[in-house]
Amino acid sequence: MSQPAQAYRCYRHPDRDAYIACQRCERMICPACMRDASVGFQCPSCVTEGAKSVRAPRTIAGGAISANVGVVSFVLIALNVVAYIAQLATDNTTGSVFQRGAMQSYAVADGDYWRLLTAAFLHGSILHIAFNMYALYLFGPFVEKALGTVRFIAAYLTTAIASSVFVYWLEKPEIATIGASGAVFGLFGMALLLLVRAKQDVTTLLVLLAINAVISLQGNISWQGHLGGFVAGCILGAAFAYAPRDRKQLVQGLVFVAVWIAIVGAVVIRTGQLT
Repeated sequence: MSQPAQAYRCYRHPDRDAYIACQRCERMICPACMRDASVGFQCPSCVTEGAKSVRAPRTIAGGAISANVGVVSFVLIALNVVAYIAQLATDNTTGSVFQRGAMQSYAVADGDYWRLLTAAFLHGSILHIAFNMYALYLFGPFVEKALGTVRFIAAYLTTAIASSVFVYWLEKPEIATIGASGAVFGLFGMALLLLVRAKQDVTTLLVLLAINAVISLQGNISWQGHLGGFVAGCILGAAFAYAPRDRKQLVQGLVFVAVWIAIVGAVVIRTGQLT
């Protein structure tokens, strides 16, 4: 049965001949509108519509998969190095960068709340920053890949501040504390829970944690900061690893809120004690 001439025109370009029908909507399409499909061709509109129904792959924690895994970890390393250079350029521990950025409880109680975070980017020596940055290099990309960019940034900053809150409560108020160790221990905690959830061997990580626990008890090392970062990392790691698949965002959001309520409450109470 013959069809009228307009039946062989592309529905998107009425002035062009068309002899192929879209496999999805069955409308005629010209060569310029033909898109390869599993069988035959589809029109651009159907390809776009079909893409919307395909779920984007997610990380184990439910985050978006990054095309540049590890970039945030390397940015954090760079920020620590820049901060250390600035510290050295301003008379090191006696200069303004150190004196205004180190975690010191009396100063925080007087209103310098930024120290809860800035202390995590300052270091006492080349060996100090080298050890912390090597640990961040080893564990950062793994945790970043598992969480996705946004969750990783939020988790790193949260564990860094939680570490300082433990120092705020447990260290002598006049003592200055610095270092990314608290955030690094937070990475250890998150990595541990993620590996356990994936049924991976965690013997090496447990040995590393045991060694660091012993080192943390030595002089001039803040075991308080290490403990705070690790505890916060384990709490967040549990939420990332074990939140129900269909409620990941809700559960993880609630855990973040709970951790931050605890952080703010602890800071307010401790500030009241010191002032």
